[in-house]
Amino acid sequence: MPDDSIKPDNTEAFLPFALPDIGDEEVAAVVECLRSGWVTTGPKTRQFEQEFAAYLGGGVETISVNSATAGLHLALEALGIGPGDEVIVPTLTFTATAEVVRYLGAQPVFVDADPDTLNFDLQAVERAIGPHTRAIIPVHYAGLACDMDAVLALARTYGLKVVEDAAHAFPTRYKGQLVGTLGSDVTVFSFYANKTMTTGEGGMVVTRDAELARRVRVMRIHGISQDAFQRYTSRKPAWFYEVIAAGFKYNLTDLASAMGIAQLHKIDRFLQRRELLAARYHEALRGLPLRLPTAASGDSTHAWHLYVVRLTDHAPIGRDELIARLSERGIGTSVHFIPLHRQPIWRDSCRLSPAQFPAAEAAYHSMLSLPLYTKMSDADQQRTIDNLRELLS
Repeated sequence: MPDDSIKPDNTEAFLPFALPDIGDEEVAAVVECLRSGWVTTGPKTRQFEQEFAAYLGGGVETISVNSATAGLHLALEALGIGPGDEVIVPTLTFTATAEVVRYLGAQPVFVDADPDTLNFDLQAVERAIGPHTRAIIPVHYAGLACDMDAVLALARTYGLKVVEDAAHAFPTRYKGQLVGTLGSDVTVFSFYANKTMTTGEGGMVVTRDAELARRVRVMRIHGISQDAFQRYTSRKPAWFYEVIAAGFKYNLTDLASAMGIAQLHKIDRFLQRRELLAARYHEALRGLPLRLPTAASGDSTHAWHLYVVRLTDHAPIGRDELIARLSERGIGTSVHFIPLHRQPIWRDSCRLSPAQFPAAEAAYHSMLSLPLYTKMSDADQQRTIDNLRELLS
C-alpha cells in the first residue's frame, strides 16, 4: 500500500497523514537481533507468533508472513481456491484484496459498500453469490468490524469459506471478541508502516484449523517440509529436506519480528491513544458539513486505523480542493480508497461501471482520511481541526 507518511521536501512543518510510532525498545530489539546472528526467520519470529497468539487467545494458530497480501494469498491457496472459482470482495478496499484471488486463477466478484459503515453491503454480498462462489473476503474498513454474525450466517447457508481481511483491524473487537478469534476460516492482519502496529512490512495469518495452518507454513517457505529454523537449530544433522509443493517466499524475518514483539507490547497503549484522538475529532468536528465515521457500538470496539470523513452537499468546497488547501497549509491527508471498480485492471477485465456501486461511488467523491497516529500531539490535531473549521465554515 502506498506510504502516505512521506514528508514533502518543500514544506517545513508538514503534518503527515500517518507516522509509525517507533521508540528505543524497537531499536534495541533490532540491534539485539543483529548481534545474535539470526536475521532471517528464527527464534524471534517464533516468539512473535507465540505472543501474538497469546494476545488474541481463543486457541488460535498464528503464522507470520512478509505482508498481509502474502497472507491472503496463502489463505486462499490453503482453502483450495483455484481456476473457475469466484470470491466475493468489496470494491472499497486496496487492490491486494482482489489481486490475491487472481494469483490463483480465480475470479473476484465485487460488491458495493454499506453507506453507513463503508464495510461491504451484506445484501449485495448475498445477491452476488452464484454457483461458482467459493469464498467471501470481508474487509474491516478503517478498523470497524463487519457484521460478522451476518457474514458467517451467509457462509453457512451457502457453504462458503470466509477469509477476513483484517489489515485495518488490530485490535478490533466484535461483540466483545477480538477479530482473529471469530468463526471465520482464516483472518489476516497487516503490519505495514501506517498500520496500528508495524514491523515495517509484515503480516500474520490466524486460524483454528490445524491442517490449514500446516499448509500455510509449508507454502510460505518454498513448499519445504520443514522450515529453516527447525533445520538450522537442530543439534543433530538436519541437512535433509523435501520440497512437497511449489511454494512461495513469504516468510517474515527475525529483524521484523523483533520490532513486532516490541510493538505488540505497546498495542493497548496505542489503541487508547487512537481512541482518544478519534473522540476529539468527533467532538470538535460536529457542526461542520462533514459526515463523521461510524463508531463501534455496544461491546464492539474500533481500532481507528483510519479516521475517514465525508463532505456533505453543503460543504463550501469539494473534496479535491479541500485536500489541496490542507496540503498547502502543511497538513497531509489521503483517500481510502479509490474503489477497485475504477482501477483499470478491474474495471476493464471485469467490465465494471460506477453505476453498479452507487454507495462506494458517493463515498469516494466525498471522502478523505485525516491525520491520525499515536505520535500525533494534541497540538497537531488541534491544528488540523482549526484548519478544517476555517476551510469549511
